[in-house]
Amino acid sequence: MSKIFSPQMVLIDVDGTLVDSVPDLAWCVDEMLKQLGMEPHGEAEVRNWVGNGVIRLVERALTKDLDGYPDSALFDKGMPIFNALYSVHHSDRSTLYPGVKEGLEYLHSCDNLHIGCVTNKAEQFTIPILKALGIHDDFEIIICGDTLEKKKPDPMPLLHACTQLDVLPESSLMLGDSKSDVKAARAAGFDIICMSYGYNHGEDIRNYDPDKVIDSMSELIQLIKT
Repeated sequence: MSKIFSPQMVLIDVDGTLVDSVPDLAWCVDEMLKQLGMEPHGEAEVRNWVGNGVIRLVERALTKDLDGYPDSALFDKGMPIFNALYSVHHSDRSTLYPGVKEGLEYLHSCDNLHIGCVTNKAEQFTIPILKALGIHDDFEIIICGDTLEKKKPDPMPLLHACTQLDVLPESSLMLGDSKSDVKAARAAGFDIICMSYGYNHGEDIRNYDPDKVIDSMSELIQLIKT
């Protein structure tokens, strides 16, 4: 029998959990590379590099390596180009995953449940994307990659949400898609549910032993009872 969760707060990741943002990220990466006189990589390759913020994405794209770091001169050329592109083209192609709307509607129907958003994406991109896709107002608190001194997999953003919304970590649930989400949740003392479809650098998220893996946020209807 599946575990039933009874949280007082649910924190939800953005990229790979709520939003399939890779089409826009990949387009901006490839346009950046073209402007630098480099070969574009294509969406399939970029998909494996997403999940640790746009700085890390650009570093990986410039080296074509998940663990790569470019020389500072190349990075200093590429990063402003990417930022300028993504500031304009952040939600041209990005979409909510199937089941997101249903999942959010169900969470809002639960009694005394706080709903927040915790992402490693910078605020300048996060807020416009959430607004463009019509879900910005679903969250009581939105913690971005540059809101605090540290971001996931550090537990600081999750614990900050607990403090702000006056909820204990052991009464809280993280909904994410990557090992970064699992590590942050475990370090903070949260339960963690992961999406099967997200961005985890090509690895099966089950390898990181979240409490539950689901295929759609609509499944939360069977898993969360407040």
